[in-house]
Amino acid sequence: MSGAEKNGRPRVGIDGLECKGCGRCVLACPAKCLEIGKAANARGYQPAIYRGDGCVGCGNCYYVCPEPLAIEIEVV
Repeated sequence: MSGAEKNGRPRVGIDGLECKGCGRCVLACPAKCLEIGKAANARGYQPAIYRGDGCVGCGNCYYVCPEPLAIEIEVV
């Protein structure tokens, strides 16, 4: 965040090109803040998307994801 202080809320960052839409993160999320998107990426997969609220920062999505660098937990 440029010029602004972080307020300490976690959020999920998903690289839509790297995600293959396997759904493991969606199933592992205790806050149910992830879902499989409807739009296909350039590789033909429907990547997971963050609904925009509710992440508790547990990291479950990150640890179950088989794709390196597809998911990260950010503090905003």
